[in-house]
Amino acid sequence: MRRALTVTAVAGAAWVARRALSRRIGRSPLWPLPALENPISGYSPRRPLRALIVSRTEPAHGVLQLTLEASDLPAWAPGAHVDITLPSGLVRQYSLCGDPADSDRYTIAVRLIEDGRGGSREAHAQLVEGAELELRPPRNRFELVPAPSYAFVAGGIGITPILPMLRAATAAGADWTLLYGGRSRASMPFLDELAAYGDRVTVVPQDEAGLPDLSFLSGTRPGTLVYCCGPDPLMAAVTATAPDPAAVHLERFTPSAAPGPAKAFTVELHRSGREIEVGADESTLAAVRRELPATPYSCEQGFCGTCQHRVLAGEVDHRDELLTDGERADSMLLCVSRAKGDRLVLDL
Repeated sequence: MRRALTVTAVAGAAWVARRALSRRIGRSPLWPLPALENPISGYSPRRPLRALIVSRTEPAHGVLQLTLEASDLPAWAPGAHVDITLPSGLVRQYSLCGDPADSDRYTIAVRLIEDGRGGSREAHAQLVEGAELELRPPRNRFELVPAPSYAFVAGGIGITPILPMLRAATAAGADWTLLYGGRSRASMPFLDELAAYGDRVTVVPQDEAGLPDLSFLSGTRPGTLVYCCGPDPLMAAVTATAPDPAAVHLERFTPSAAPGPAKAFTVELHRSGREIEVGADESTLAAVRRELPATPYSCEQGFCGTCQHRVLAGEVDHRDELLTDGERADSMLLCVSRAKGDRLVLDL
């Protein structure tokens, strides 16, 4: 009897210890390092969601369209995207292209890129009807600003964030046009839906008509906002052609060109009491992970936010497409951003 009571007491103590450890790690994923008063380093504050894939279709060759359903999906507006956690743990960003009024469903589309980093191949191979996905609430750095008129330009899968904008602009009574380019009609999704807009939409398959002619942008009237999503050369051409570069809004899911040559710098890991050198040819993340291998990361492109960490001192050369101005004041994404000067101090 005494032995049974002892075993029970030990088991109970172990259970309490496990719960305490779990709570401790939840407060500071970099435990046993000290927890921050307002934790930033080591996790994203965005609440993860769970959604069920209720539909899988192929609206064009090499394009996968998924409808995700859940009862607690946050509201979103045209231009928003979500971070999807793939079965392997990779995090990828996809624009929402459905109807914001459909509060229980999100729709995304994924272009298969055979020679990419693997996310699209995994999505096409493993995301099937009935599977459950983890995602983060929508973020929007491509908001549709109210205006009397718009010029939309989309290239390939770049049509996805533009599609809800067309619906919103139409509902608002705004004047708009869309130039939609792609390699071929077979590879361009949503052509049937776009056909309903008539001559507002110009479709330019490259195998039929060559590259899109952007000269119409130079004739846009004052007050017209230009929205473009597509390959970097297309976005660069749109920016160069538009009469007012300040009126151009771009959405990209690959890092923009670095603003200048990279140089080596020193990083102090404040909580760890270590200093590391970041070479000109390596990322801050790679250098940090030499000392702290458990430092979390995912996309390595400056989009998912997994490697966001707090900066205590030093000026940051921000090269991401994610953080707000407020977040950039005291944090950085280690995977793409660097020091402007010779030194940074991180809360790690």
